[in-house]
Amino acid sequence: MANSNSNQKVVPEAREALDKFKYEVASEVGVNLKQGYNGDISAKDAGRIGGQMVRKLIQQAESQMK
Repeated sequence: MANSNSNQKVVPEAREALDKFKYEVASEVGVNLKQGYNGDISAKDAGRIGGQMVRKLIQQAESQMK
């Protein structure tokens, strides 16, 4: 049976770049992330970070398609 863990990275080497991107976006939206565990931030703040990351990745992909 195939592993259905959706948390696996397609490109494991990208973890460092994604972490850096996450901290940059968090700073832009005004959320203070610390290195390591950040389970104490609110779901709203986590959603703001993730949502902004997705928006930026989509914008980048769309600009490369033009």
